[in-house]
Order: sequence, then C-alpha cells, then structure tokens
Amino acid sequence: MRRIAAASSSPSSTQLLRYFAGHEASSSAWSIRRAAAASAAAARCLSTDASAAAASSSSSVISASSPAVVKRVESMVSRHDEIVAMLNTGEHGTSASLGKELSRLAPVANLDERIKELRTEKASLMELLTEAQSMDDAEMEEDCTSEMERIDSQVASLESRLVYAVLPRDEDDLGTDAVLEVRAGTGGDEAALFAAKLLAAYEKTAKDRGWKFESLGKTLTDLGGIKEAAASINSRGGGGGGYGGSFGDGDDSASDLDSLDKLGPYGLFKFESGVHRVQRVPVNDVRIHTSAASVAVLPAPDDSAGSRDALPMSELRIDTMRASGAGGQHVNTTESAIRITHIPTGITASIQDERSQHKNKATAMKLITARVRDKQREEEARERGDAKANLMGGGDRSERIRTYNFPQDRVTDHRCKHSEHGISKLFDSGGEDGLVSTFAPYMRTMNREELLKEMEGEE
Repeated sequence: MRRIAAASSSPSSTQLLRYFAGHEASSSAWSIRRAAAASAAAARCLSTDASAAAASSSSSVISASSPAVVKRVESMVSRHDEIVAMLNTGEHGTSASLGKELSRLAPVANLDERIKELRTEKASLMELLTEAQSMDDAEMEEDCTSEMERIDSQVASLESRLVYAVLPRDEDDLGTDAVLEVRAGTGGDEAALFAAKLLAAYEKTAKDRGWKFESLGKTLTDLGGIKEAAASINSRGGGGGGYGGSFGDGDDSASDLDSLDKLGPYGLFKFESGVHRVQRVPVNDVRIHTSAASVAVLPAPDDSAGSRDALPMSELRIDTMRASGAGGQHVNTTESAIRITHIPTGITASIQDERSQHKNKATAMKLITARVRDKQREEEARERGDAKANLMGGGDRSERIRTYNFPQDRVTDHRCKHSEHGISKLFDSGGEDGLVSTFAPYMRTMNREELLKEMEGEE
C-alpha cells in the first residue's frame, strides 16, 4: 500500500482510491496499482509548463516511420484541428467542402490521438515496472510486462493503419461506378471465347455484390465469343461505400481502410485493366494455343444534370446510320445506329444494339464520355509525373498483366508476382474466391507500397 499512498497526494488519485474502495473485494490489486500510477503520471503532466505540453500534443507519434510520413501526419492533423476550430466558431457556416475534407482527415487525427494515448499509458507502466523491480514484486513486474507487450502490439497495428491513412487516395475508389470494356486480341476465335469468359466472370462479381451490370454493346462471333463488348457497373447506392468507421481497438473489421467491401465498382475492378493472356488447348486441337484479350476499366461519368463530366456538345459530332448484322426487320431499314466522335481527340463510340435511336444515343454518349474523361485523367497523371513504371508496371493497357495457364490450372499476375491455382473456381465464383476479389488485395497492397515509395522520394 505504500506505493498507493505515495500517489494519493494528487486529488485525482484520491478520487480513484475512493472509486476502487466502493468496488467488490474481488477487485484485483493490479487494477488499483495501475490506476494509481496513471493518476501520478497525470499529475506530473499537469505540472509541465504549457509550452512543452503544446509541443508534445502537436508532435507526430510515428517516430519509426519515414520523415515523409511523419511530415504528412503532422500536416493532416494540423489541418483537421484548424477545420474543427473554424466550424466551432461558425466562421464558414456549415461548408460542405469543409465537411468533406474533415471526414477525410478525421481517421488520421483519430489514429494519431489513440497512439499518443497508448504511449502515455506505456510510460506510466514503465514507471510502475521500475518500482516493482526495486521492491522485488515479481507478480506486479509480470503484469506490467504483459500490459506493455499488449500496448506495443496495438501501437504497431495502429501505426500501420496510420501510414496507409495518410497516403494519397484515388477518390474514384469509393462510390464511383465503372465502365468496363473487353476486346478479343490475338488468337482468333479462341481469343474471342476467352474474352467472353472474362466478361462473364466480371458480371458474376458485380451481381454477387448486388450491383447492376448493364451491357452497353456487344459484338459476338459465330461460336459465341466476343470480339468487343462494353458494360456499365452501377452500385445503385449499395455495396460500395466510403472509407471511415470507428478506429476502436477491437473493431478491426469495421475500421479496415482497405476492405474490399468499402470500394465502389471502379475501385474494385480498376486493376483488371490490361492484357490478359491465356494458354489452353482448344476443343478442336491437341496443341496449346496462346491468345489474349484486353480489358479497360474506366470511371463512369456522372451523367446528372450540370455535371462537370458532361462533354460540350460543340465538341461532338453525331452520325446516324442503319444498323448492320443479324437482328431482324429493323436491320438495314431504320437509322437507329449511332456513332459519336469527340472532335478534339478523335475518340469514337458506336452503338447499334437497341432498336431505338434514342437509347443507342444515350448509351454511346455514356461510353464516349467515359473514354474521353479517362484519356484526360491519363494525360493529367503524366503531367504530374504519376505514371508508374516499376512495381505497378507502366499502366499501359497494352501491357500484359496476367497469364491463365489452363494445362497447369494456374493464374499468375505479373505485376504482384502472385499465382493462384483453380481456374474454374476463379471464373465461376463471383464472391471472395472469384477472379477479381482474389487478386485485388495484392494489387492494392502494391499500390500502397508504390505510393509510400513516392512519398519518401519526394523528401
């Protein structure tokens, strides 16, 4: 009891002793010792001069991390506190932009604060451990050591999440829908059949999440393959979400910033862009054939009225023509087919799937807007120097990203160097065992590593 009496000079310590005295006799002596030590530490903190306290509160807690991450944490926490002060004083009303920025910064500030709390708690335990060692109290020494190990584990986990939380984020990952394009490459009919297989796998993934998978156009071969196809994937307010949630110690699943469940369609599918190579034996041959299909995943444009994604009509040329191919009496009799050309870039989109010219025009407009906006995004990225040619590859859609080796029942992603066996399972399952969900975590991890390398290189 001498160690408790030594700490009881602080008023808060006295209150703690009264609190524990009212508990049942079974309350552990360890709880009282720990509370007394924490109280004593708090009393010493109160006696520290104000300037030192202010410096401590603003310092970063990830001293073991790179200077770039430390600097970014400090900047984001400072900005978070600034916005909170502005909103509390009412200087800027309830600005929507400030609210959005605050929600983006809050996870960083919350993690930073929690880590500081744990470090303060560990400091108190270290003092208590020193006292236990001096008094040869083996039981208390063991309890202190165990608690510090628990805190170290928590801090390591929170620091890992903090590093990820400060990395630049692709805002289109969250609630943005996707436009998906699949084209058969080299390999003739075999390539077209594989393209159809890829498209079917993507459709299963979208529907498994409750998203709407809508065809925007499709050109089929006589064997049922796909020469080219486009589709839109819409979350319709479900499935994909935003980052956020609680950062409590026991709620890792809810606070996991990289959970696939929090992604929108574009965020989930975007790493499928590139050339997919397949090696398999066709049904009419005994030799292994190599063919390929290319995939492009684009952020779906916001087609609401007044959206900044809308293309100026002055930049578009719209041509109508008669539909061609199989399709019944309307083929070659009505001008329902639409081709839209974006004059500045020369990008085109042609649709003739519907009998209605109005529907074909709306679909073509959505497709060409996505293509033009994606091209603009690529050009902006190159200007910023964000084009990645190392871990993530060059980002070129002509780049081979994955090989599907059917004889060996193996799929290998050449960007993350990860292989999976069980091709049928990957294509047939739209859930966690499906093609997209299996490789997405590896690619997102690589993306984080690449962003971290870029941040460190900027210092």
